Amino acid sequence: MQYVDRYPIIVTDAFPQCRDFWARHLGFAVVFENDWFVYMQADGASIAFMSPEHPSWPPGPEAYTAGTSMELEVKDAEAALAEVRASGKEPDYPLTDEPFGQRRFSLKDPSGLWINVVQQL
Repeated sequence: MQYVDRYPIIVTDAFPQCRDFWARHLGFAVVFENDWFVYMQADGASIAFMSPEHPSWPPGPEAYTAGTSMELEVKDAEAALAEVRASGKEPDYPLTDEPFGQRRFSLKDPSGLWINVVQQL
């Protein structure tokens, strides 16, 4: 297979709030949007949010509740944190040098999705 893109679709009633969160705090831009779906990209990373009111509701996926995280790998986690703070958001998990070789901080978006911003050390 030759892939063009890969991205999760998070099903949530808060998809407009997620769009605004990802644009404001993480620098993602809307590529496509309609009344029930928004697809966003930033520097080679993609994500989409879909309303549970999707007009052709497929059998699954169910609304997001927990158990998944989105990893955003960056070259400099400290610089990324400064950008997030400049946007008015504090992390939900502070910048930490982990014993397993990562420097990271984390945020939750309005759907409850856990976002790890990670630098490999």
